[in-house]
Amino acid sequence: MKSPLQIGITGGIGSGKSLVCKIFSVLGVPTYDADNRAKNLMTTDGILVDQIKKEFGSLSYNSEGALNREFLSASVFNKVDKLSKLNSIVHPRVAEDFKHWVEIQADCKYVLKEAALLFESGSYLALDKIILVTAPEGMRIKRVLARDKHRTQTDVENIIRNQLREEEKELKADYIIRNDERALILPQVLDLHERFNSMN
Repeated sequence: MKSPLQIGITGGIGSGKSLVCKIFSVLGVPTYDADNRAKNLMTTDGILVDQIKKEFGSLSYNSEGALNREFLSASVFNKVDKLSKLNSIVHPRVAEDFKHWVEIQADCKYVLKEAALLFESGSYLALDKIILVTAPEGMRIKRVLARDKHRTQTDVENIIRNQLREEEKELKADYIIRNDERALILPQVLDLHERFNSMN
């Protein structure tokens, strides 16, 4: 049986990646949200839970078994080696979960894998094509500040600095959706939808 084309979709904070994914979903395209799945697996995947406890200590979880996000965030904050250790534990389990998920979507032409750090994690290498959603930095900062009342401009700028530069992402992407309030998003999505449907 033919497996569906696996398309990655990524974009920096405030680029509009989630909005673009919603449009694809409305078109009936199954979308795997890697970031949300990772959060879920960190409490439901026994292997992953054991690895996190072993590496970061039992305080990583509270008595009910929920992830102690504050403790874990403090453990990796500004510690590149610790953060990369956490990622090296989580990413393989997410990859395994995604593989099983794709098998369930076997009758689809293509599926989307949405992830903020698709390039940074190296998981883009296992996918057939990559879409990058992009927007000017100033516009992205403004959008995030309007959406996330708990974040300051410095917070958003720090998140952007910790992600791969837009120019580097553009070089790695196969397709670019520009969400700069000049080009309409819908025609760009429909064009890609048509292309992917005719590829497989």
